[in-house]
Amino acid sequence: MAIPFKAQERTVKTRGELNQLRKKGTVPGVVYGKKLAAPVSIAVDEKELQQLLRTTPHALLELEVGAAGKQPVMLTEVQRDPISRSVIHIDFHQVNMNEEVRTQVRVELTGDSAGVREGGILQAMIHELEIHCLPNNIPDVIEVDVSQLQIGENLLVVDLQLPNGVTTKVDPAQVIVTILAPQKELSAEEAAEAEVEQKEAAERAEEANMEDVHTSV
Repeated sequence: MAIPFKAQERTVKTRGELNQLRKKGTVPGVVYGKKLAAPVSIAVDEKELQQLLRTTPHALLELEVGAAGKQPVMLTEVQRDPISRSVIHIDFHQVNMNEEVRTQVRVELTGDSAGVREGGILQAMIHELEIHCLPNNIPDVIEVDVSQLQIGENLLVVDLQLPNGVTTKVDPAQVIVTILAPQKELSAEEAAEAEVEQKEAAERAEEANMEDVHTSV
């Protein structure tokens, strides 16, 4: 189901005008599509865009743009400032609801792993999976049940149970998640360093999820 998302048409196009637009809390963008006479210049609310990027950056959207009305689109490009990392421009593409799209979907691990209960360490190897399907069939997440995984075992792409109408061309032998053997007991200092590294890795993964938008429509 498409997520409602609002935008407004914009007429400002010079660099100075666009910078003023950004200072007001909006992000400029463009909507492309075969059914459009020409690309449509738009602006979206920065806070609403950030929420979209944090939660469902690859979702099917029902974009409402002024007199143009509502249309199915997907976010296909996010440009960021190289220093501040703030979003400075976005691209949307119209979607043909009868044609497959290629996009990314978040992988969500579920269940309490038997191996982890025995002291093993669960390590996710991929956080998103590239899929192919009709726009209306894009799942919110791909769930991976790890409850039966023992120490030394892993789950591969070939083991996934994808929703009806959803396929992937990712290597079937690609490891999704594995349970590593317990590591040696860490000192307090080593444990603190490991915690910092894990936090930084999680932050990098979240940022990658917000900016690594790959959708083909």
